[in-house]
Amino acid sequence: MRIEGSSALVTGAASGLGAAAARRFASAGATVTVVDLNDARGEAVASDVGGQFVRGDVTSPDDVLRAVDAAAGLAPLRVVVNCAGIGPPQRTINRDGTPHDLELFTKVIQINLIGTFNVIRIAAAAMAKQPAMDDNERGAIVNTASVAAFEGQVGQAAYSASKGGIVGLTLPVARDLARSGIRVNTIAPGLMDTPLLAGLPEEARISLAGQVLHPQRLGTPEEFAELALLLATHSYMNGSVVRMDGGIRMGPR
Repeated sequence: MRIEGSSALVTGAASGLGAAAARRFASAGATVTVVDLNDARGEAVASDVGGQFVRGDVTSPDDVLRAVDAAAGLAPLRVVVNCAGIGPPQRTINRDGTPHDLELFTKVIQINLIGTFNVIRIAAAAMAKQPAMDDNERGAIVNTASVAAFEGQVGQAAYSASKGGIVGLTLPVARDLARSGIRVNTIAPGLMDTPLLAGLPEEARISLAGQVLHPQRLGTPEEFAELALLLATHSYMNGSVVRMDGGIRMGPR
């Protein structure tokens, strides 16, 4: 699928994987709409890529509709990359014997899973109105899961459940949207060199990298962005979940 001259909407694009995706799609010729809650960093990324920033909460139908309308107002909306998410850890029973905070569990599901679907449903409705390209294509959606969807570690009940939900919705949503010419794929990254891990001591980062089969290092946001671009532009990639993890299989801790 050709994305030159089209519009791409990237959520969670103020930093990390989303920022890298915004830059990569812009370099491929798309006009990018950066969606995030961090005004300063969101504006900076949008300025870097020659796009626009829309402040938005992915769980809000009004915010997402406003972002989608803004993106579609720049050029035909052909691409969505869902990167917005959080991952605060907590055990099912905490060390002090108290149960997992249900509000925290709900919040993680709300942002990571429901937020992803909220963006998909609203963006897909806009994409379906675009003129069809070759192979009757109108657009492509790339979601972000995690290897935690398959090998969730201690303290990752909420995060793994949310990412497992994204894995689970990939194929049925691809089936739903096939008649509209919209493809849906999901990336499940492993250990990535993002702000989430940037605060760890170097010794801890080296230890994590040593768990990767090959190459023994953390993945980069740029590698994620390259795969997102491939999934968006490769017309025969649809309904798939692709692990990008250097072969790691996570242990309990």
